[in-house]
Amino acid sequence: MSDNVKYVLEENRLPRAWYNINADLPAPLAPVLHPGTREPVEAADLEPLFPRAIIDQELSQEREVEIPDPVRDVYRQWRPAPLYRARRLEKALDTPARIYYKYEGVSPTGSHKPNTAIPQAFYNQAEGVKRITTETGAGQWGSSLALAGSMYGLDIEVYMVGVSYRQKPYRRAFMESFGARCIASPSEQTAFGRSVLAEDPESTGSLGIAIGEAVEMATQRDDTKYALGSVLNHVLLHQTVTGLEAMEQLAMADDYPDTVVACTGGGSNFAGIVFPFLGEQLRGGRAVEAIAVEPLACPTLTQGRFAYDYGDSAQLTPLTKMHTLGSGFVPPGFHAGGLRYHGMAAQISHLKDLGYLDARAYDQLDCFAAGLRFARAEGVIPAPEANHAVKAVIEEAERCREAGESKAILFNLCGHGNFDMQAYTDYLAGKLTNLGGSQAEVAMALSGLPSVER
Repeated sequence: MSDNVKYVLEENRLPRAWYNINADLPAPLAPVLHPGTREPVEAADLEPLFPRAIIDQELSQEREVEIPDPVRDVYRQWRPAPLYRARRLEKALDTPARIYYKYEGVSPTGSHKPNTAIPQAFYNQAEGVKRITTETGAGQWGSSLALAGSMYGLDIEVYMVGVSYRQKPYRRAFMESFGARCIASPSEQTAFGRSVLAEDPESTGSLGIAIGEAVEMATQRDDTKYALGSVLNHVLLHQTVTGLEAMEQLAMADDYPDTVVACTGGGSNFAGIVFPFLGEQLRGGRAVEAIAVEPLACPTLTQGRFAYDYGDSAQLTPLTKMHTLGSGFVPPGFHAGGLRYHGMAAQISHLKDLGYLDARAYDQLDCFAAGLRFARAEGVIPAPEANHAVKAVIEEAERCREAGESKAILFNLCGHGNFDMQAYTDYLAGKLTNLGGSQAEVAMALSGLPSVER
């Protein structure tokens, strides 16, 4: 078996279609509800926010959705992304487990986010949109949409969670280098942002707040749409290019994963690596253990409630049934900014409720320790978000050692940490602490969940 299983950039190696897990779910998703009428949303309800092609994908039940040739042409710059066997980590852990990682850090922005930013920009430009508003946590999504906007001639306005805006200046510089406007959220630019600052002038912000600001701005102009980097069905659909590639790459290595691991914030990189394998299982194929890993400071899947909630703190978005901590929950300012979202993708929440995946939560100090352990073995410094997956993989590999069990573990190394060195500097200097979420704050936010009788 080759140490490194990697595609050459050949035409037949890049998937021609994304995989839609809706086609294989044993029970359908709960309907998304209009925030005013509480009736199931229709395509027309989404048109103020998204282009029609994106709406069709959001509502699609088709198993395969064709990837447009212009999108595949851009993907070819870095896709297929490499799949590596982590032999040096295996040796360091003295484990019989076979550890593989899909490395999404080879993209132009250093993460998995361009997998959806490119098609979203493509579809918006094709329908005459001139401007897109969005939010970003750690900045990986904002960076990716800034890149995509520059490719398709779109003005991009990014509301970046305030604490990350201050922690990660190089992400801001990256966005601005590609012509995007980056604004710390909550901001004075929107009515909702001003209301948050009036209540708490020192607010660190949250993805829910940033989404609310971006949605507010998108609905004010006819030439403007909104784009989301995670959570929604069409975003998870685009990310499945990762898992589809990994399936074929593992076949080249004559292997198949027993366990698939990824970190979870809104759910896009988890879905990207896991859904193709779960789809195979749902169609009667080989079963996999799917592990979703999140921060203990924002424990959506492990402590949240499976209920209808708003996707944003301004309560402008439709109501989705998901695992949530409450749209008003503001997590502490830990460094894995991409995992600071109060809710979880409906598809992932649904599969968790049906028992098809396990969820774990870890403190940030344990995750940074795991990330450095991986880096010193494999030579890649993971993004703080990806460190959560690394922590779970190391635990699984150590269990294999203790049990004398040889199994294949696949995880998504969803981005490198080259823009996050201040976080590692602080960790190495002993300046980071564990920022566990307040149970009282979670309870308060959950008490404000909307009442939905369904």
